[in-house]
Amino acid sequence: MDIEQQLPFLKQLAKSIAIQFGSRCEVVIHKLTDDLENTIVAIENGHVTGRHVGDGASRIVMQALHEPETVEDKPGYMTRTHDGRLLRSSSVCIRDENGQPMALFCINYDFTELSLANSILTNFVSVKNDGQHERNGIQTIYSSVNDMVDRLIDESVAFVGKPVALMDRDDKVKAIKYLDEKGALLVKKSGDKVSQFFGISKYTLYSYLNITENEKDEELEP
Repeated sequence: MDIEQQLPFLKQLAKSIAIQFGSRCEVVIHKLTDDLENTIVAIENGHVTGRHVGDGASRIVMQALHEPETVEDKPGYMTRTHDGRLLRSSSVCIRDENGQPMALFCINYDFTELSLANSILTNFVSVKNDGQHERNGIQTIYSSVNDMVDRLIDESVAFVGKPVALMDRDDKVKAIKYLDEKGALLVKKSGDKVSQFFGISKYTLYSYLNITENEKDEELEP
């Protein structure tokens, strides 16, 4: 059964969850597609993150597309909106009959006010951090894929630890490798933005990517 056949039930489930937990609970269905600017096929309470049907991929979707073999369900982790509101999130991978990921069913509950409440609520707002999220263990959900690419570029600079003006070739290869691993280069025209930011040509960008791919192959050798 493909995602189009499952979508009516998933939309029904999303609506029920949103009604059950109220206006602070956003439920999103992402279709895993090469069109990263149009992955959201259903959303309830989209005001929580400011997103709508037809908007683009979140970071977890980009990671799922970049490394589908590593996709797994992630219950109870922390994210935040671009304006700093705290969310308790869970993501469930929807697979086809061959076990390949074809959609992500995501729940984001805004518990910003609850986090300020008394200790009785502590257990409710506790989160699991598996160490694969942004700095401080918190992932940011952006309303625009391009904004997320900009953020990833900033992260790549922080990862290298020096401004672009002081980066040598090896530093830039390291930064490009970071962006590749985070799925930033899956976004349309992101290569132009990355090349311009690092002051390199598109040809040089692809040569750096080949270097990172060769490193991956060497790591796999026995």
